[in-house]
Amino acid sequence: MSKCKITVIKRTFNEDIAKEYCSRPEICSMFTEGEEYLLDTSQKPPGFCDGAWAGISLYVFAFIHGGGGFYKDWMKDERTMIACCNDGVRPVIFKLERID
Repeated sequence: MSKCKITVIKRTFNEDIAKEYCSRPEICSMFTEGEEYLLDTSQKPPGFCDGAWAGISLYVFAFIHGGGGFYKDWMKDERTMIACCNDGVRPVIFKLERID
């Protein structure tokens, strides 16, 4: 089996949307840029945000089991995927890498 390295590459914030719809308009505080996780199982790491996991777990599962090449010709390397959490106000962007 392969491993999957998850790296937090960017936290973003849609301030205009947050001001209009959120009671606490702030950037995500669950992650920091550069934070890394190395998984050899497709189970969510302890303390990992549920919403973020929902957005990336299918790619993690595929990488752990040797898959890759999502969205033909989308990524330069079939062992890498850029994905984000499902929070439209404060999305966090992750780099996922299959480690063979």
